[in-house]
Amino acid sequence: MKKILILIFITIISSGLVYALAYYIRMDSFSFALALNFMLMACVLTFTEVMKSGLNSPYFNEKTWEKKGQIYEALGIHFFRKLLVVTGWEKLNKKSKPVQKNPEALVNLYYRTKQDELGHLIIMIIVLGFNIFVAYKFGILKSMWLLILNILLNIYPIFLQRYNRPRIERIMHFIGRR
Repeated sequence: MKKILILIFITIISSGLVYALAYYIRMDSFSFALALNFMLMACVLTFTEVMKSGLNSPYFNEKTWEKKGQIYEALGIHFFRKLLVVTGWEKLNKKSKPVQKNPEALVNLYYRTKQDELGHLIIMIIVLGFNIFVAYKFGILKSMWLLILNILLNIYPIFLQRYNRPRIERIMHFIGRR
């Protein structure tokens, strides 16, 4: 019961923050799109950390249409990975979640890919809602920052998690057989 109340509280606070952001910053601006994405990242990360779900849904399993990551390679996932390195995001991420060479760390990394993907999926849906609203209210061109940042900050990170997770799973199976 305590966990549910905390999750409700996080949702209410997040909604209030989004409302305040929309009230004080023009929704058709770059600053709104950037602030919305990063604020939602903090809120959703807090939510998923408290939720601590097993994330065992079949949604997270590799799909045949993904062709062992070839679809993501065709969509430029390697360029996106280089972009993360150039911007310093990869270094920052490795500092907070260091990669270790032991089975427990791999299991944790595997879980984190699911948690991160879920977070970006939630944010993507929320930002898409804002994107549609802004496009309807102010015009499609005024909603472009929301669309561009949604692609860069949510859709490609989802692609990256879906690209990396099967590779981590194969390593886990390899280590398990040894």
